Amino acid sequence: MSELLTTEKPAKEQPVKKKNKSKKSKWMKLRHRIVRNLAYCVLYPYSRLKYGITVEKNKNKEYHQYLILMNHQTAFDQFFLGMAFKETIYYVASEDLFSNGFISRLIAYLVAPIPIKKQTTDVHAILNCMRVAKEGGSIAIAPEGNRTYAGDNVHINPAIAKLAKKLSMPLTFYRIEGGYGVHPRWSDVIRKGKMRGYVSKIISPEELKAMSDKELNALIISELHQNDCYMEGTYTHKNSAEYMERVFYVCPHCGLTEYESKGDTVRCKKCNQKIRYLPDLTLKAKNGEFPFTHTCDWFDYQCNYINNLDVTSLSENLLYSDNVKISEVILYKSKKLIRRNARLSLYGDKVIVTAQDGYSLTIPFAEASAFVVLGKNKLNIYYDDKVYQFKGGKRFNALKYVNLYYRYKNISEGNADAEYLGL
Repeated sequence: MSELLTTEKPAKEQPVKKKNKSKKSKWMKLRHRIVRNLAYCVLYPYSRLKYGITVEKNKNKEYHQYLILMNHQTAFDQFFLGMAFKETIYYVASEDLFSNGFISRLIAYLVAPIPIKKQTTDVHAILNCMRVAKEGGSIAIAPEGNRTYAGDNVHINPAIAKLAKKLSMPLTFYRIEGGYGVHPRWSDVIRKGKMRGYVSKIISPEELKAMSDKELNALIISELHQNDCYMEGTYTHKNSAEYMERVFYVCPHCGLTEYESKGDTVRCKKCNQKIRYLPDLTLKAKNGEFPFTHTCDWFDYQCNYINNLDVTSLSENLLYSDNVKISEVILYKSKKLIRRNARLSLYGDKVIVTAQDGYSLTIPFAEASAFVVLGKNKLNIYYDDKVYQFKGGKRFNALKYVNLYYRYKNISEGNADAEYLGL
């Protein structure tokens, strides 16, 4: 025992030093402000000349951080908004922006948008918004999640009210007027006309806290409501109706159909009725009678038609078929081409993809989690833990796939009276 007491104890083994994990880097960077200021110098004169927009500066001096909600009319809306504020704005953007390889990485480096998955409850997007808010940054969101297709607002998810209250930032409404007239979502050309962008209202955090979710949601819908169809003024271009077939596929005379456009005229392929799209944004029949004066009225009719259609009885009916390129979207990374030439066929309860080399993919509506239209006419389908993207030709109508999918979903879930069709 004495030997044990006197025996020299071996030196204690030194613990391996673990490298301290670096703290999560801040979302906000100095370079974002530098990029914003440089972009302003270029984009402000360009926007005035190209879009004819008047951007009114935010004159509020009480706050230096905002949650900005805007209506969504053109692909350039975020730039218009950015020119109205001196603060650096972080925009919530769909995941498609982040799935284009090097370009996406460059955008993320320069301006750090906040990614969100469309048509889903994205917890990561909420956490990132909270992170930016905590750092003192301003955030901009288009609650519609989609650009207007026919001049009037599309669906606003009521969850935006809960997010606004959770962030507890000064809530600012930014309105864009005339964007649909100048550059409709379905068109490739910009028309000569006038636009306006301005802050319409600011709600303090204290006022926000006192409002119920229902009251706030009603306010959001009211403040962001804008229907360009009834605006005064003219929007001129010789090809004013070109590619209108990207949005319309229901004829008031013959139901489900296909259209083709040229110049200022769109024609139904079934009944041959021709409709002109005039500079004052009204519609006028060139032959026969057409019951709608504005595209928003036609669009509402189209939605009502689909909402009264029993698509579950059309499982064996080939409704539409289009030539497409199909890719798999590797979220937040890139896109992997599957087939450059494929055929996308739409039925009442599914879509089927085929190619000449024997490739085949069936996507039952019952098993898909979402159908989304991106940009002018790209289609994303979320199915089997994958995201498939379909790009057709110039005249491809992606909207009909989205509408019929959601009609099937509403019926199958026992909500046949539901009106939401994906926009």
